[in-house]
Amino acid sequence: MSYHSLKDILEKCKQEKIEFWEAILADDMNERAVSKEASMDKMKELWSAIVFSGESYNKSEHSKSGLAGGDGGLMEEYCKTEDTLCEGFVASVIAQALQIGESNACMKRIVAAPTAGASGVLPAVLLPLFQKKGVSEDKIIESLYVSAGIGQVIAQRAYIAGAAGGCQAEVGSASAMAAGSLVHIKGGNPEQISNAVAMTLKNLLGLVCDPVAGLVEVPCIKRNVIGAMNALASADMALAGIGSRIPADQVIDAMKAVGDKMDESLRETSMGGLAATPAAQEIVNKLLDKRRK
Repeated sequence: MSYHSLKDILEKCKQEKIEFWEAILADDMNERAVSKEASMDKMKELWSAIVFSGESYNKSEHSKSGLAGGDGGLMEEYCKTEDTLCEGFVASVIAQALQIGESNACMKRIVAAPTAGASGVLPAVLLPLFQKKGVSEDKIIESLYVSAGIGQVIAQRAYIAGAAGGCQAEVGSASAMAAGSLVHIKGGNPEQISNAVAMTLKNLLGLVCDPVAGLVEVPCIKRNVIGAMNALASADMALAGIGSRIPADQVIDAMKAVGDKMDESLRETSMGGLAATPAAQEIVNKLLDKRRK
């Protein structure tokens, strides 16, 4: 991608009087030497895969470890039968994040956005908008270009992998991508998209990556829920006219600096954090015993 900062994208939008998603679309057409139709067809394929990942969830399926599965179904049923604190749309976002995360743990087809471990965040906010709020597929496709542009800038300036920068780089990046998509869908401008990205990343700055037993299940799946909730809050703040005191690109750079200083035990090695707790070690021992049998 030719853009190395969100500032560059915003300047392009201002100079050519285009929307954020159009700047990313044009860049994709140029980089891959494809037509607008070819670029959008590819994005529609990705969206179709996201829709499929949501529709194919099965609450009765569990991961081989037994650590993941069923929670998305429990949340969905709770939303229907109980007086939830997070009502309606927000509750459905929580359920969807759990379901996609569990599908990933069960080795089902998902879209890494930007990673498999954070694959539940973007679908969690987009699928309910599409299925329950009546947001058009065309608007969803546009928003995916927004999220793609945000993800590309983060990948170039910092990290998107937990092994490189902790979960702040994985779920954090996914959350920022989702927030930007939401702002676009709700009619926000490029500056508001950038502010949403900044606030989203600031909220998860320093989040460690500590998967229990080295599996992308605990606490990863539930962190997808936090990423989705963070995206909703940050998008609404940006749409309300609230800005970030620290520009988005500087927040991304700060995330990289924090990731660089993060101890190796907190970067997907399963040596620290929750992975080092007594309960986690019991899980490891049980899984090892199971493999020996």
